[in-house]
Amino acid sequence: MILIQNLRYRTLAIGHLSIGPGMTTIIGPNGSGKTSLLRLLAGIAVPESGSVLIDGIPPRDTEIGWVNEFPDRNMLFGRVYDEITSPLRFRHMPDGQITERTESVMDALGIRSLRNRLVEELSGGEKVLVALAAALVVRPLILIIDEYDSHLDGNRTEEIGQLIRQNPIPSVIHCTQDMEAAARSDQVIFLQDGGVGHAGDPVQVFSSLKDTAFFPLSWRGKP
Repeated sequence: MILIQNLRYRTLAIGHLSIGPGMTTIIGPNGSGKTSLLRLLAGIAVPESGSVLIDGIPPRDTEIGWVNEFPDRNMLFGRVYDEITSPLRFRHMPDGQITERTESVMDALGIRSLRNRLVEELSGGEKVLVALAAALVVRPLILIIDEYDSHLDGNRTEEIGQLIRQNPIPSVIHCTQDMEAAARSDQVIFLQDGGVGHAGDPVQVFSSLKDTAFFPLSWRGKP
């Protein structure tokens, strides 16, 4: 369970917010604080005041996987295999465990054929998969993903979304502009003007957004 209390960070001000296990999607207008909230949850940023705790522990003391909106900007190595193994090498894990985990995550994501490719030669979708592999290889308790789908076509987005949902991670938190994807989540958080406008399951949240651009197209016309 993630608990946010009396948080202030830049334009964000959240008095109380709890996020349970499963898939959570953060939505809202541009500038509402979505990426800032994700960075706080990932431990990349720290609150100016208040707290973010994951099972009572600060994010920086928790195993978290992070995928940036522009994944290639955070890649450190030229070759795919080196990039995926890097989080484990930084943790000084034994070579045998590094190989086992890396091979396992590449098989799960279907990217074994990319192992010796140069990152700069990859397509946008392939870069997302490599960044996802590097996040998953540490076997995180929480996977946090910025708008990875903003540069992909619908088919590629759905393919990667299915791979994420199939992975046995207790909690996945991401933000998106795709309301159809948000509607398939366990929990939706709608940010507005730096605060939480609505939070709950998709039915609860979207019932309050019927007359907005954030209401899923496939739900329009339903009673």
